[in-house]
Amino acid sequence: MKQRFVAILSLICLLLLPAAQAQETVRPIAPAKRPLPPEEASASVTRFSYIVYGDTRGRRDGIEVQYEHSLVVGGVLEAIKRLEATDYPVRFIMQTGDAVFDGGDPRQWNVSFVGLINRLTTEGGVPYFLAPGNHDVTVAEELDDPGRQQGLRNYLAAMSQFIPSDGAHRRLRGYPTYAFGYGNTFVVALDSNIANDPTQYQWVKGQFEGLDRKRYVNVVAIFHHPVFSSGPHGGSRVEAPSAALRTRYMPLFRAHHVKLLFAGHDHLFEHWVESYVDNAGPHRMDLVVTGGGGAPLYSYQGEPDLTQYLQSNAASKVQLDHLVKPGPTGDNPFHFIIVRVDGDWMDMEVIGVDWGSGYQPYRSNKVELRDPTR
Repeated sequence: MKQRFVAILSLICLLLLPAAQAQETVRPIAPAKRPLPPEEASASVTRFSYIVYGDTRGRRDGIEVQYEHSLVVGGVLEAIKRLEATDYPVRFIMQTGDAVFDGGDPRQWNVSFVGLINRLTTEGGVPYFLAPGNHDVTVAEELDDPGRQQGLRNYLAAMSQFIPSDGAHRRLRGYPTYAFGYGNTFVVALDSNIANDPTQYQWVKGQFEGLDRKRYVNVVAIFHHPVFSSGPHGGSRVEAPSAALRTRYMPLFRAHHVKLLFAGHDHLFEHWVESYVDNAGPHRMDLVVTGGGGAPLYSYQGEPDLTQYLQSNAASKVQLDHLVKPGPTGDNPFHFIIVRVDGDWMDMEVIGVDWGSGYQPYRSNKVELRDPTR
């Protein structure tokens, strides 16, 4: 009789489990102890640092805390402490997407992700800005696709303390697309899953056109899918979001002299430099893939075919330099990036963690984000 009762109780629990999961909601990431000031209040700031990394989804999301991501978080906290008393304190953190494996499952956010980010916002004290990845909101290419709605709700719940409110000047209503300004740097975070969406494009274009470029000398964009990559999502393949970024957004970025692009999706580190010329003279745009935040690491798969891209942008004299290529085997470490800003000058430090602590992709781990002759 006792065994029968236990069996019935177990069956009831199994039947109730989906309902319990459906009722669970994603906990918002804790607010930063040192939030960004109102945009106008930081206008005089010209020296600071920020941190970027991406792709934190783990193999046991929803079961336990993401272990590999925790190694990155530990390194980030050390970097924040190290820079705190310098002229370049860390003021915010950005993530290139894929927080969890299944963004539609609230438990994965709550169990594996949110608690780690709370360490960054409370112990580290700085705000956290996440661009949505395909694992967060699915690969659906339409804003209103039913398949992406639960993941989008969970993403917005997690990020509710950080991104502007829906319909605010720096947020596109109904989208996970937003912008913010700090000091002399302006950041746009867009949803590359829907890179062909015309409403998002027009909003980003409007944000650029309305900028005070005397103040915002550094313009940065962050999104999930890389424009160029030599990993499994690049090489001989051109995924639809990457193709849309090339044809739709890269001309826009050039027109507004965006200096720095951050993406993830491929779980590795690589660095491209695009040089181009317009009426104002020669320009440089750095494109960085940083997907070493804890997801299973990838390796080099081959160079992408850029013939058509270069031909279609010949009028701008576009040239591409693959400054850092990922390794062909297991030598692409978990990592994060520190960008140091000093006026219109920026440099970048790549910090490997765990076994990758000696990572030196530039024969050191630092590089200036400008041409040596300029």
